[in-house]
Amino acid sequence: MSTHDSYYIPHKAVWPVMATGGLMMTLAGFANHLNGSSIGPGMMMTGFVIFLVMLGLWFALQSTESESGMYNHGVGISYRMGMMWFIFSEVMFFAVFFGALWYARNISIPHLGESGMISGPGRSTHDVLWPAFEAVWPTNGPGKVGGDFEPMGAFGLPFLNTLLLLSSGVTCTWAHHGLLAKSRDQLIKGLIATVGLGFLFVAFQATEYYEAYHEMGLTLGSGIYGSTFFMLTGFHGFHVCVGAIILSVVLFRSWKGHFTPENHFAFEAAAWYWHFVDVVWLGLFVFVYLM
Repeated sequence: MSTHDSYYIPHKAVWPVMATGGLMMTLAGFANHLNGSSIGPGMMMTGFVIFLVMLGLWFALQSTESESGMYNHGVGISYRMGMMWFIFSEVMFFAVFFGALWYARNISIPHLGESGMISGPGRSTHDVLWPAFEAVWPTNGPGKVGGDFEPMGAFGLPFLNTLLLLSSGVTCTWAHHGLLAKSRDQLIKGLIATVGLGFLFVAFQATEYYEAYHEMGLTLGSGIYGSTFFMLTGFHGFHVCVGAIILSVVLFRSWKGHFTPENHFAFEAAAWYWHFVDVVWLGLFVFVYLM
């Protein structure tokens, strides 16, 4: 139990071990699936279910401890610092993929297309390796890896999804103001709208992927454009799912009467994460869809 003069020391928990086991099993199953093993899908799903069960039980334990007054000011600072570093690690995660996109578009493709002296005057990488290759983005690279495709346009579902995420940021902030103003009704309505917009975004992105694969010939194997497109948008879609699930937990706790203007870090952490997801999508929309 925490006091103002002592720090809360958590009891022994199985959740970190359970999380590690579930993630390792998910990764091992995915690796087996990629290599054609029949046990891969079952192992992957089992590990993912273990991970989800762990999340639910750990969330429940944390909320119980928080509502029972077991955390003091020092614990609150630790939670905030932990969430800040987590979001910073996520920023670096996406920076790697944005960096890969920039490198391919601004260095690798122009080099293959027109420059890079390698074996004497007048002989370039382009002339020796791929004389027919044109350095035009989007491209699936020399040899047209994965076949011809139609690039994804910025307007249509991507633009609609941009409006949805921006709107969800507004509703999330509105819910926060409701909490600070002790308006439980505004808090719950704002969270319902945010969660609904988040899952609607995921549904529209799934529709976009279906059209890309079945109507546009754009797949993960469509060279550098296809791989960077699906890696960036796919990982972002996964983060939207995670954020919507976290906000759903916050919504459930709000229905139960949790959170006060003085004690609501779980809501703040979810809101920070959601706004981070919004900002990343704006970058994606500009650098992946528009440029």
